[in-house]
Amino acid sequence: MIKDTAYLNGELLPVHQAVISPLDRGFLFGDGIYEFIPVHDGKPIGRDRHIQRLINGLEAISIQVQFMLRDWQKLIDDLINKNGGGDLGVYIQVSRGADNKRHHAFPKNVKPTVFAMCSVLRKPLDSNELDDFGCKVVTQMDQRWRNCHIKSTSLLGNVMHFQHGQNKQKDETLLYNEQHMLTEAASCNVFVVDNNHIITPRLDHQILPGITRAMLIDILHDKTDFQVTERDISIDEVKRAQEVWLTSSSREVMPILQIDDVRIGDGKIGNVCKRALAVFNQYKFDY
Repeated sequence: MIKDTAYLNGELLPVHQAVISPLDRGFLFGDGIYEFIPVHDGKPIGRDRHIQRLINGLEAISIQVQFMLRDWQKLIDDLINKNGGGDLGVYIQVSRGADNKRHHAFPKNVKPTVFAMCSVLRKPLDSNELDDFGCKVVTQMDQRWRNCHIKSTSLLGNVMHFQHGQNKQKDETLLYNEQHMLTEAASCNVFVVDNNHIITPRLDHQILPGITRAMLIDILHDKTDFQVTERDISIDEVKRAQEVWLTSSSREVMPILQIDDVRIGDGKIGNVCKRALAVFNQYKFDY
């Protein structure tokens, strides 16, 4: 559910009054960058990491916004406060702006459109609740563009992959490249556990540098004795794994119980996943 107050180009206003031109390049071309910041108990998680990824994305596609770090921080904090705090997702989208014509080339002297809103977010899972959850997923060859490290609003490839899983009554779609190496899921990063060793695909242009992914790696490194390795993982290795998890800002850490028709491990939530979620919940506001 979308909350009442939004932000548009310097103004906080009722979300139904936030009007954007149909000539906006975000609408016509998907020409923009977005971020999603989870908020629990009124406190944003990984706020400055999300802001930095937003800034990196804008630089990557040459959108210049006159915002400093403190301006993004204030926007986020103001939206949280105006929408009552609690458990929220703050969505920020920056497009190149509206021109007076539809043309592929970047227009000159066009002001970017900055929009943000809040939605209600499910309360985070406690590690003791995991036994009541778990995903079943399918696999599919990754058909997206070659700049998946940029958090672009051009999400049709991800949407089609996600819908492939929905059409098969599954929760997500795991993606693999032409070499049958795991990239990520349609809307999440992926972790694999083999003999209590945690593995995740190394970052490159095929994979979004997830904030929850990065925070979890740092927390596991700093607060546990688990080893985490970033390397290539074949999709066959994923299916043989002891445990497989999804990570994202909205799901945090979510175990996978079945991939295609293959049961993962014993088909139950693994102990490594439970420990990882417990330590993530303990320290996520500190990172």
